[in-house]
Amino acid sequence: MAKSLIKIDLNTPADQQDVIHNRWHPDIPMVATVKPGDEFRVECVDWTGGQIKYNDNAADVRDVDLTKVHYLSGPIGVKGAEPGDLLVVDILDIGSLPTSEWGFTGIFARENGGGFLTEHFPQARKAVWDFHGVYTSSPQIPRVEFAGIMHPGLIGCLPSHQLLKTWNDREGALVATNPNRVPALATLPFAKTAHLGRMSKSKALFPGLRAGGRAVDGGHSFLAGRW
Repeated sequence: MAKSLIKIDLNTPADQQDVIHNRWHPDIPMVATVKPGDEFRVECVDWTGGQIKYNDNAADVRDVDLTKVHYLSGPIGVKGAEPGDLLVVDILDIGSLPTSEWGFTGIFARENGGGFLTEHFPQARKAVWDFHGVYTSSPQIPRVEFAGIMHPGLIGCLPSHQLLKTWNDREGALVATNPNRVPALATLPFAKTAHLGRMSKSKALFPGLRAGGRAVDGGHSFLAGRW
């Protein structure tokens, strides 16, 4: 059986767990290292870091803090990998944790992120879904059942400092074309709610560290999780 390389605690806030981060940044320390060909398990929190609760109240979807999302487990280093290498990861299986066998469907309020159908659905809506093997059902949508196929969410490689600057410059220029648009054209760096895993324990090395993040160039060295 594959070993659990990263384990998380659903009873602890995501931004208090050092095996999780919510920004792409090249200085985030690795939490584990594997060899090519290793098989392992990685536990993850949901993309909101537990902000959405199992109930029929959509207030949490309406009020979700979108600067604190896309929590990722890792980073995981690969022995022998060099910058520019192409890494191939085979995802052998995906499943829910035994203590959290449910998911949710959310429609975000127009004033808080929204979506491409905000003209038709301007207010927040939510449905929670219980897993029954491969099938799922929701108390908010009775008499509906379907095969709930999970997906891995975000997976990627930490960028170089040069690539991070390219991203931030490009998206900053895009937002500047319509800075008051709701929802915003892109998610710009935001240091206040950055959680950079084990970097938060390195304050002596990074004096600019605050709120779990390193404030470099006014925070513009961060690229927030994208959705």
